[in-house]
Amino acid sequence: MAAGEAPSGATDYACRFDLPAGWVDLTLDSRSRAEAVGVAGAAVRDRFNKLTLQVSERDLLDDLVDRAMDLNSDEPILAASYYGSDGVGLVNLVVDSYGDEAMPRPSREEVQPLLLQIGNGDIVGEPEVSHVDLAAGPAIRVKATVKTRRMLGLGRRLGEFIKYAVFPPGIKQLVVVTANWQDIAHTDELSRATDELVWTMRNVPLDADGREIFPGAPE
Repeated sequence: MAAGEAPSGATDYACRFDLPAGWVDLTLDSRSRAEAVGVAGAAVRDRFNKLTLQVSERDLLDDLVDRAMDLNSDEPILAASYYGSDGVGLVNLVVDSYGDEAMPRPSREEVQPLLLQIGNGDIVGEPEVSHVDLAAGPAIRVKATVKTRRMLGLGRRLGEFIKYAVFPPGIKQLVVVTANWQDIAHTDELSRATDELVWTMRNVPLDADGREIFPGAPE
C-alpha cells in the first residue's frame, strides 16, 4: 500500500493518543455531569498517587469534573488535562477535527494565521512557528504568550498556548490540537509534556462497523 493510501475497507478514521504520565483523559460521550463524575472518579483512583497529593481527594475530584465539563462543551475528539504529582491541574488540551466534503482541505499557509487568532486576548511578543512531521502527518506547531481579558473585562492575565494543525495523509479533515496554561513559570515543563502527548498521535483506519483495521488483517 502506498504512503497516504487508505487501507482496503477503511470508511473512516479515529484519532488515537497514548497519554504519558500526568495526563488524564477527560473525554465525555454524553457530556453529562454524571458521566463527568464517573470519569473523574476513575482518574482519582487510577491516575494519581495518593501519597504525593497536596490537595484533598474531594477537591481533586471536583476539579476534574469541572474541567471535563468545560473541555467537552464543543464535542472534541479528545479532552485531557495535565496534572502535577501534587494533584494541581496545569494544562488543558482539546483535539478537534475540521473538514467539509464539498471543499478542499486548506493548506498550511492558509491555516497558520488562523492558529494565532485569539478571541478574548492578544498575542504578546513574537510567536514560535515551526513545521514538524508527526507519525499522524505533517503539521504546523505554534507557541505563543497571550494576554487575555478576565471576566467582565476587569484586568488581564498572561498565559501560554501551543497549537498543532495536523494534515493526515489520505484524510480530508484537518486535526487541531490546542493546549493552554497559566503557569508560565513552568512553561518548559508544560511545553515538553504537551509535545510528548501530541507526538503519540496516530490515525487509525476503521471499517464500516467502526472497528479498527489492523495492519495485515484479512480483507
